Amino acid sequence: MPQNCAVVALAVSPDDEVTQAVVDLLQRAGVTVDSPTWVRVTGTASDDRAADVEGYNALTIPVETEDPAALRRALQPDPRRQSVPGVDLNVVEARWTEQSRRKLVVLDVDSTLIRQEVIELLAAHAGREAEVAEITERAMRGEIDFEQSLRERVAVLAGLSAEVIDDVAGAVRLSPGAQALVRTLLREGHAVAAVSGGFRQVLAPLAASLELTRWAANGLEVEDGQLTGRVGGPVVDRAAKAEIVAQWARELEIAPEDVLVVGDGANDVDMARAAGLSVAYRAKPALQDVADTQINIPNLDALRFFLDL
Repeated sequence: MPQNCAVVALAVSPDDEVTQAVVDLLQRAGVTVDSPTWVRVTGTASDDRAADVEGYNALTIPVETEDPAALRRALQPDPRRQSVPGVDLNVVEARWTEQSRRKLVVLDVDSTLIRQEVIELLAAHAGREAEVAEITERAMRGEIDFEQSLRERVAVLAGLSAEVIDDVAGAVRLSPGAQALVRTLLREGHAVAAVSGGFRQVLAPLAASLELTRWAANGLEVEDGQLTGRVGGPVVDRAAKAEIVAQWARELEIAPEDVLVVGDGANDVDMARAAGLSVAYRAKPALQDVADTQINIPNLDALRFFLDL
């Protein structure tokens, strides 16, 4: 039985040739396209917290399909490569646009909700940023165990004054469009959460300023005003992320199929697989290979078009 869906195309600045390439690909996939019209979202409209936020364009096409997953594969057979360069082509089931269904949107933090990797900002205070960045990259690609890599990276912070945490928290910058996205979701009555393999001392003030519904992260252990180089408590790894998201959904009485998660690396794979809809945001191949949808343009605000907001 045919299902109502939407094909959502996202691009920074599509020209006529790009638009025609999108139309041709959709038609080959059996999607009828009549006079496609892109909606332009300016940088200032998508975020007022940063002067350098780029605008973007979105194109939404209602479709009926017997198999949304098959249509996704037809539009992007290789999840690591855009079928039309510069354009994200996603298929979203109609239930995501039903405003009567309350959604839980869960965002990873480092390189997703925010632009930076907090552990690297902290490691810079110890003169070890390059070393830690290389370990982070390997962990995000799924080449090494996350917990092992986290403990190894945190160990280089031993002896630093705890005051560096405040310095780093002040240096953190939201990803383009993040503020607008969160505001829109909360205004429409949805729940918004952040779950991080990073650190609660940095996430807590950010979560408060954004008025997030829920948040969770690891803790940096502090003794006598100094970082010990250890993580306090259980590590929030990929399995823990999935468990935490499921717990939040139960607490908020939101069905698992109405949970949408956004991440960028291997540590987000488990929660992506468990979610009703998963989004790979400017992600590493480990997550691209399993996510339902992708946003590669540098603006989180584009996620609104998946929900028709």
